[in-house]
Amino acid sequence: MSSGDIDALLRVTSPDYIGKTHPDIAFGTLDGPVGRLTLAVTNRGVVACSYEDENVVFERVSREVGSFIGPDARRLDPVRRELDAYFSGRLRAFTTTADLRLATSFARTVLQMMMAVPYGTATTYREIAERIGRPRALRAVGNALGSNPVCVIVPCHRVVESEAVLGGYAGGATAKERLLRVEGAGRSHPPGSP
Repeated sequence: MSSGDIDALLRVTSPDYIGKTHPDIAFGTLDGPVGRLTLAVTNRGVVACSYEDENVVFERVSREVGSFIGPDARRLDPVRRELDAYFSGRLRAFTTTADLRLATSFARTVLQMMMAVPYGTATTYREIAERIGRPRALRAVGNALGSNPVCVIVPCHRVVESEAVLGGYAGGATAKERLLRVEGAGRSHPPGSP
């Protein structure tokens, strides 16, 4: 979907959108080395950085966050610049804030733990489950990571099943491998664990 298509979608689906005032939620896309990412940015931060189709993300954001959605370069461009810098290996930590209100309470706990996993390292589902005090919740941790609404910025790609098995990723195995390769990720433990 081109920016013109997004603009047309917004005119039809967002009744307050007139293109002259800044929307409450900036909406757009970024075509990067791991595929197209759909972006939505609120005044709290990035609420979506998703591999899902733009229409799906738009519908969810408008239903759960707000309906005054439109393109807004002043909010989108800084996020795009950080993502571009990350993909090229020039950025190790995002300054962009993640707005996790699209995640469930449990998923927010898991995703906040993921933000503590350092650049260039990887951890396992089991280690994350143990760190959040739910050592038997491996499947729930996997589901929380699989539903991450702010992929890449909240680095769920840093979780692997084991030393030899990558595990799933919303953007697919190739995207996960590429992100780990960008970071030069080796096997490590999350902060505070043995």
